[in-house]
Amino acid sequence: MRNNRTEPDLSPVKGLLASARYDTLMSSASALRTRLYPETRAGGFVAIDGAVQFYGRIAALTRASDVVLDLGAGRGEYLLEDPVPYRRALRDHRGRCAKVIGADVDPVVLDNPGLDEAHVIGADGRLPLPDASVDVIVAEAVFEHVEDAEVFAAEITRVLRPGGWLCARTPNRWGYIALGASLVPNALHVAVLRGLQPDRQACDVFPTHYRLNSFAALRRLFPKTHWQDCSYTWTSEPAYFGSSWLGWRAAQALAWVLPPAMGATLMVFLRKEGG
Repeated sequence: MRNNRTEPDLSPVKGLLASARYDTLMSSASALRTRLYPETRAGGFVAIDGAVQFYGRIAALTRASDVVLDLGAGRGEYLLEDPVPYRRALRDHRGRCAKVIGADVDPVVLDNPGLDEAHVIGADGRLPLPDASVDVIVAEAVFEHVEDAEVFAAEITRVLRPGGWLCARTPNRWGYIALGASLVPNALHVAVLRGLQPDRQACDVFPTHYRLNSFAALRRLFPKTHWQDCSYTWTSEPAYFGSSWLGWRAAQALAWVLPPAMGATLMVFLRKEGG
């Protein structure tokens, strides 16, 4: 006999369970950060916070008359989703300069709320901007995804005014983040990051190439004859490990024993000669 009963719709329940799991993981990660870095209670960020270090230095470099290019601006997730108000304020260049321009290969940049002007980068990799038209270029988590490093560097050189700054934060090719990611095929990055960082959306995960992610690559593409190099390595709290206590502890131990050349992150600050 055929059963004609209507099965109950369990999607709302599943959604609540998924939301509860997400909230639990986020709460666990936050508690872990506070446990390992008690100073988090004073302002919401750790003493070695990479974003505070990076954007604080950019704020010190930026003048009121400058045009800032947010290269790889995306949908503005750092402005929209950062839970720490102080970091959000540092990341928001508006009001600190004359204009903020965003450029990205993804059309989602057109909806970024933190920009005064937005452009989509075409397949040829050329930036849709005039020569020598920007004073500061900010590239957050962009260098590791660049496939044609020569074209990318040439476009940066073209649009940046003499005396202008290129500021980038990216994994160091010889740090534990990049070395670990290199062991994971690009096709599996979304699945792996979903386990480590449940708050990371799939639309914010892109293939990695690491062709600009070493001091040697920077010297080759931005030679000292035309650039003043003020770059350095930095190792912040191991947020990549989400709520894994073991992962955080292992990364902390590595940070103690590894030499500075193997710091997790490259803080790139290059000043174009002239001006």
